[in-house]
Amino acid sequence: MPSPCIASISVAQTALVIDSGPELNELLTGVLSKDGWVVEHVANHEEALDLARREGFDLIITGRKTRGPEDIEFLRRIRGSRPHVRLIILADEWTPGDVLTAMREGAFSYFCAPFQPETLADSVRSAMNDPCWDDGIEVLSATPEWVRVMARCDIETANRLVSFLQNVRDPNISEDDRSDIVTAFREILLNAMEHGGHFDPSHHVEIGFVKARRAVICKVKDPGQGFSQEEIRHAASEKTPEDLLSHVAVREQKGLRPGGFGLLMAKKLVDELIYSEQGNEVVLVKYLEKPAKSAA
Repeated sequence: MPSPCIASISVAQTALVIDSGPELNELLTGVLSKDGWVVEHVANHEEALDLARREGFDLIITGRKTRGPEDIEFLRRIRGSRPHVRLIILADEWTPGDVLTAMREGAFSYFCAPFQPETLADSVRSAMNDPCWDDGIEVLSATPEWVRVMARCDIETANRLVSFLQNVRDPNISEDDRSDIVTAFREILLNAMEHGGHFDPSHHVEIGFVKARRAVICKVKDPGQGFSQEEIRHAASEKTPEDLLSHVAVREQKGLRPGGFGLLMAKKLVDELIYSEQGNEVVLVKYLEKPAKSAA
């Protein structure tokens, strides 16, 4: 079967939206129809499955009224007949491990309630504009405590991976800690893709997540030759506040996106940021707040 990366995009692209209520239906229809997509609406999974088997939709969005495990089973059934369809899962109810399973089964993205409508709209736009997507993230191995992933070096893949991470829910990780971990990881991931992979989709970044009792550890390894931090004059993380304006000028001269500030941010959000000797591997460590003791 030809790769969707080299297949031409059809002139009239189609989306199938499963009912999520008037407000969300209107949002999704507005985002899709604005760019000329043809939108079909159905009430439930069975209607969606029947229609999707008869018609080749480019994008399917599940309804938020269903549970995460039901959506994942729907995803498996759909991909049995439509292996390259982009599918976004919305779930008001979920169980631990749903996000990882959805990623492994080939979902484009996964949203657990509560989620911001504009964040969902951004993911829909990304799915609409990225025909070469389903080889972007590969789960190499996974347990509840340790996950290894390969990610293609492009911004859209980075955004998808960050979106999955944002929707991982763990009762032992506070919202503040989760936000810090996700933000720091995003900055390190983009830094690895830019400097190590040069945003070349033929290159990949290797990522590992470890959830220990009192810490979350993330390792990012890029495909580049590494660097000596002393040699990187344009790294904002090594600048004093007085040097930041000159930092921006140096970045512009080198034709680089605004950066370096992300490393500085990551250092402040996690407890430890450790680079390997070669400089192409970095480990982030975030120590978790101890859960409150229950009353005797």
